[in-house]
Amino acid sequence: MLRRIIVCIIALVAVTAANAQQRRQLDATPFSHAPCSVLDGRPCTPSFCSVFNDGPCIVEINFAYGQNLQLTVESAPSPGAAANYRKPSHDLNSIGDLFAALRSCWSPPPASSAREGMQMSVRLGFRRSGEVIASPRVTYATPGAPAEVRATYLKAINASLAACTPLKFTSGLGGAIAGRPIAIRYVDNRDLGRQTEKP
Repeated sequence: MLRRIIVCIIALVAVTAANAQQRRQLDATPFSHAPCSVLDGRPCTPSFCSVFNDGPCIVEINFAYGQNLQLTVESAPSPGAAANYRKPSHDLNSIGDLFAALRSCWSPPPASSAREGMQMSVRLGFRRSGEVIASPRVTYATPGAPAEVRATYLKAINASLAACTPLKFTSGLGGAIAGRPIAIRYVDNRDLGRQTEKP
């Protein structure tokens, strides 16, 4: 009788351990990049998963800098942002230096062919040497903008980048951003009505 009780207890423990092991899910995400909730009391990486994913959602961290290499360039920056539009006098050593250099390059189209409030976003990448890999690809343009206006802004973007490149990267920054996509949103926030009235 005692022998049967011991065998039953051992069988019960084995079944319980097997069920516990099946319920334990493998966390395929890296330790510091685990998805989390806004209710968690620790730093986390926000994520989005689709209902079409089969397994665990693995957050893709594109850049180790904590930035996703997106910037906005305004045609008429506010006085408080003027420092962000000054090209650094030294080799570009940080993402902030790169963004300042790209902002300082921008020359918007003349007021006669510009459109107030026009926005255009492009995506491009740089080589280690600071040259643009290929012509910037347009990812967004203000809806309803005529084709001529879009062509004018794209021409201004290409001319501005051609005048500034190749950028002078330090070896560290050049190696870190070589080939990585950079999204730049150009916003023409000038008051074009008043500018055209001036002699």
